[in-house]
Amino acid sequence: MSMIPNWQEFASGQDLAEELADTVAHNLAEAISARGTALMGVSGGSTPPPFFRALSRRKLDWARVTVTLADERFVPTDSERSNARLVARHLLQNEAARAAFVNLYHACDSVEEAAGLADRAVGTLPLPFDVLVLGMGTDGHTASFFPDAENLTELLTPASGRYVLPVHAPGAGEPRLSLSMPVVRQARFMVLHIEGAKKKDVLEAALAQDAGPLLPVRVVLDHAATPAQIYWAPKEDRRT
Repeated sequence: MSMIPNWQEFASGQDLAEELADTVAHNLAEAISARGTALMGVSGGSTPPPFFRALSRRKLDWARVTVTLADERFVPTDSERSNARLVARHLLQNEAARAAFVNLYHACDSVEEAAGLADRAVGTLPLPFDVLVLGMGTDGHTASFFPDAENLTELLTPASGRYVLPVHAPGAGEPRLSLSMPVVRQARFMVLHIEGAKKKDVLEAALAQDAGPLLPVRVVLDHAATPAQIYWAPKEDRRT
């Protein structure tokens, strides 16, 4: 059954970043109050840094927050393309420097081996995610659920027994590691953060699909345990 997402539109990317930071901080604080801890997953790319910087300044019991990634490139953490590096530079600063971080990347001979280690690490976390902030590419991928992934069927299977899966897709640029669909869909608060007219058009087209293979972002939104929140601003498109 389709879950109808809630759209929120903002005048600028910075307005979006500040509002999203407030909302995420509120949800994390509620999780800490209810369970003594909070778990958050975030995405990489060029869109999230303003949000990360805003969130890093929010006052919160960050020592009780664990942060990990929705997906990661199979590259060392000092690579310019590393999502972990992006998070360290923009989110794990200021107030948020006290948060714990669980990396999906491991220095292994293959992405499959790294995914196995990440799978075990994520399996020890207090799932489900209290907050999961996803992005989307202009091809309709979210997390690393690329439309041209060799194992797309496995990636989009709601009943997968894995927490983290390896991804090989021409559109990804390099092998990746991604949270599995069961982990993604069970998030207590899911946000899809996108900017730019092109991405809005892609998402609207995905939501309007009624036949043929659905774009991965549509599959994720359809299977979300609670309706996703879409945060959009009319900013210049950037790659995710």
